[in-house]
Amino acid sequence: MLLDVTNLTVSYDKAVLLNNISMHVDEGELVSMVGPNGAGKSTLLRTISGLVAWEKEITRRSTQGDIIIKGSVIFNGERMDQIPANEIVKKGLIHCPERRRPFREMTVLDNLMAGAYLMKDKIQTQENLDQVYQLFPVLHGRSKQISGTLSGGEQQMLAVGRALMSTPKLLCIDEPSTGLAPMMRDEVFKKIMEIKKLGITILLVEQEVKMVFTMTTRNYVLSSGKIIAEGTGDQLLQDEIIRKTYLGL
Repeated sequence: MLLDVTNLTVSYDKAVLLNNISMHVDEGELVSMVGPNGAGKSTLLRTISGLVAWEKEITRRSTQGDIIIKGSVIFNGERMDQIPANEIVKKGLIHCPERRRPFREMTVLDNLMAGAYLMKDKIQTQENLDQVYQLFPVLHGRSKQISGTLSGGEQQMLAVGRALMSTPKLLCIDEPSTGLAPMMRDEVFKKIMEIKKLGITILLVEQEVKMVFTMTTRNYVLSSGKIIAEGTGDQLLQDEIIRKTYLGL
């Protein structure tokens, strides 16, 4: 088991964003987290990767209210829930955020190298760059281009490529198809499958359920901050209530 999340609860002021979430990802799997908008999928990824700060099961004050996080996240046998986000990256748990978010004023190459900021091994960094260019030849051809001028699909490829520069053991990808034309969306999903074939474990948050279910080992359905179902794509699609109520199919 590479990732083990147990009894994870995240509340903000009086709103419970995640309610007693327990899930796992085994090494080599491609696991999806699907569900309606506002279900808590992105919050889950952000909490796992340390982007939502933890405070030993006590309240963290904010200007808007209180954030309370309880439970545990174990990655590769180590507790992650008390480790800063930059230390989590060093251990190989990498978050590729939703809506791509490149450094728009920087070149494609500079964005990719930013993904390797914590890497100390120059040889490994070059190998990672070569691998990214092999996966995404368009990025190689546009390495000197300003990232903000790329198309949406190219920016998504850049976001995934930047995440790969950190040598992930687990790659968490959040909503990669958002805002993409169907042809480019299909290309991005194809590349995600190629990444899995490289031996990289993937946790994927996505809305395109039909496409995702053809790719994944297992799937979790999240709704209103709770996991309400788990199974293969075929198993979930056979459940009429899950299919109509939570997947919109």
